[in-house]
Amino acid sequence: MATYRMGPAAQLLGVSADTLRRWVDAGRVPAGRDGQGHRVIEGSDLAAFARSMAADEPGGDRSSARNRFTGIVTAVRSDTVMAQVEIQAGPHRIVSLMTREAADELGLVVGALATATVKSTQVVVELPTTTKGTA
Repeated sequence: MATYRMGPAAQLLGVSADTLRRWVDAGRVPAGRDGQGHRVIEGSDLAAFARSMAADEPGGDRSSARNRFTGIVTAVRSDTVMAQVEIQAGPHRIVSLMTREAADELGLVVGALATATVKSTQVVVELPTTTKGTA
């Protein structure tokens, strides 16, 4: 069973290690100690908490899409027909290609707040080479 130390667990949740420690201290996230006395969170507990965080997000319009990334527009490159828009949403960099007309109508400029909604029929999942289930 995978366990995660506080730093890697916090990174997966998109929060600081201090925030995660406060949540553990408040009883929001169950945690134990490993053989060296470091706080650890069981992978299944971390997954359940991450899922509950996503459920708490305001959804806005009803949609079947489950992957929404709200962030700040960091770059807009456009020509006469197409635009490439980059959004930084926490640790995630999202790049979208759209018509220039759509980007203009949405007012997508550097510094604007935007939400990228990702809907895909195929998602590739890989394990990081540096960690094999435990952190």
